[in-house]
Amino acid sequence: MDGKFSNIVLIGGSAHPALNQEISDILGLPLCQTEVKHFADGETYVRILEIVRGRDVFIIQPTCDPVNENLMELLITIDALRRASAGRINAVVPYYGYSRQDRKDRARCPITAKLVANLMTEAGADRVVCVDLHAEQIQGFFDIPLDKLKAMPIIANYFMTHDFDMEKLIVVAPDVGSVKRSRELAERIGAPLAIIDKRRPQANVSEVMSVIGDVKGKDVLMMDDIIDTAGTIVGASEALKELGANKIYISCTHPLFSGPAKQRLMNAPIEKLVVTNTVPISEEKMFDKIETVSIAPLLAETIKRIHTGESVSDVFGDTV
Repeated sequence: MDGKFSNIVLIGGSAHPALNQEISDILGLPLCQTEVKHFADGETYVRILEIVRGRDVFIIQPTCDPVNENLMELLITIDALRRASAGRINAVVPYYGYSRQDRKDRARCPITAKLVANLMTEAGADRVVCVDLHAEQIQGFFDIPLDKLKAMPIIANYFMTHDFDMEKLIVVAPDVGSVKRSRELAERIGAPLAIIDKRRPQANVSEVMSVIGDVKGKDVLMMDDIIDTAGTIVGASEALKELGANKIYISCTHPLFSGPAKQRLMNAPIEKLVVTNTVPISEEKMFDKIETVSIAPLLAETIKRIHTGESVSDVFGDTV
């Protein structure tokens, strides 16, 4: 990287070392040396081992499993940088943990997505970068600049550049909440759109009710932001198969794959599962249907544009 980027400091948290290194390689910047350790009672300790005074610092840390540990490491690193007089502190959080607790839908419930935004701000972050927030309203929880990136163009490009029959492909929104994202994907690849209407009796349990649109004889592509226990997406796949869908492809931005997710997905009537690497997937959670596309080039380009004051929305050709 040339001289105009010499003032960048890149810090990789403990959550996703592979992504840290990939971004580092693309930018041609070494990762800043840090010391992260844990006391016997579980307390996290972070020390920055290089001078960061007055410099533009980017911390890469998705707040994925273990969510609380990774979140605390991020907050402590931000605090350490603030006390070391960093010029600007940018938290690059590819997966924003607690994003599903974005509203008070029952009495006496927290809005934890707002709490996490407050914690990052109070710790000393000057800017936050995320990929595919679970709810658009989370942008309003921050009193500091937030860049919300989209994985959809990367996933769309994968399907447009690989050997898929685009004439037979239909995009299906797995639930009403994903309609906007699915419509954008359908428009980008030039495919029709269908919508699954479902009722969720309780968390991580979903029941498919009906499909709005004709999927008979079609190859289906479903995109969601998060696959956690996979109940929603697998139930949708089974319903689509019963309605005469041909091949079924699934994509998601954040492959959390908690609990029974792997077994459900392996047994589901799907051909391929295309995911990004916003969070690490352990070897125990991997299986042969998974295809990973990297989010690192997008994050590296965003870091460059933030540092130089260029438009981030130009990466997508629209407003972020």
